Amino acid sequence: MSFWHDIAQPIIGLSPMDGVTDPAFRFIVARYGKPDVQFTEFINVDEICYGVDSAWHQLRYAEIERPVVAQIYGADPDKFYQVAQVICALGFDGIDINMGCPSKSVSARGCGAALIRTPPLAREIIRAAQAGVKDWTLGQQLEMIGLRTKVLEKVRCLSTPTPNRRAIPISVKTRLGFDSIVIEDWVTVLLEERPEVISIHGRTLAQMYRGRADWAAIGRAAKLARGTSTLLLGNGDVESMPELVDRVRETHVHGVLIGRGGLGNPWLFAQKDWAKTQLNDPSLPGAGKDSAVDMGARWQVPLHQRFRVAVEHARYFESLGGASRFSSMRKHLGWYCKGFPGAAETRARMFQTTSSLEVEQLLGQVDHQAA
Repeated sequence: MSFWHDIAQPIIGLSPMDGVTDPAFRFIVARYGKPDVQFTEFINVDEICYGVDSAWHQLRYAEIERPVVAQIYGADPDKFYQVAQVICALGFDGIDINMGCPSKSVSARGCGAALIRTPPLAREIIRAAQAGVKDWTLGQQLEMIGLRTKVLEKVRCLSTPTPNRRAIPISVKTRLGFDSIVIEDWVTVLLEERPEVISIHGRTLAQMYRGRADWAAIGRAAKLARGTSTLLLGNGDVESMPELVDRVRETHVHGVLIGRGGLGNPWLFAQKDWAKTQLNDPSLPGAGKDSAVDMGARWQVPLHQRFRVAVEHARYFESLGGASRFSSMRKHLGWYCKGFPGAAETRARMFQTTSSLEVEQLLGQVDHQAA
């Protein structure tokens, strides 16, 4: 049994998000919220195998993030076999295969949610990753599987000298369907490959992020997973712990991954013990809207503390080599700027900053004015 089965249910994790769950963001979320599990951004297996620097940057993590799972995507099973062993060598706690990204640039290449339309290839990819993990545990050396010298050097730089040859679990993140909801048939296919976890975003590829997530459909998938060894997690439009409690009670999923609800709000995950208590005590009432309001007031983070963490986030981003690409940090800074007088103006000014020093100076001024 893997770490997934050691987590007290419901599992409450940070959902992988392209362009968001980078090493700096995950570090801050782990430090101030500590979700049950975190994922990297999705990383292309071809880019890992070619040694592309931007892809390898996403394979960095800090010990505080554990359990941390590397999410990968692609359409070549041979690359999944190789990358599975690379991820094992890097010491990640798990591998997640992205079969849910709705981006046209991804789906046009047969990757992400496009795999819903090609079940045989999806099966082959899962099996290839599983085989890669198995061969790694049996002692296969990375030098023997056709990896480039550049990649082997990157592995040596990021891994420990004597990595633990342990098997790590394979999971899948997907959607309800491509252009229509086919979740029952699709999940049945995935369950036959026995992944450790299936996470479902409650929309189709065609929906992108429009409309509301269909948790009733997620619940039907959860029913199919019951009685198997696979855990099923729901994802979509959950922005508070009371909402999470209601979704779990409605659908009987094993857990929930929160995405946009955690943007600029790593403290959200610090409330997970409250949610678990609610769900494990049948005598407690449903969460409801009033409970969500009460929780929001109870867990309100003082403005000065929010600003302090925003500055810490920016500094840590720079420490990981982000000074030259600070513009990609600005969206995170903007997410911290909400819910206070003058937030829109502060957010606009934040998008003009070029360093953590400028962020500190700007927020210091705003905090002083607020005081």
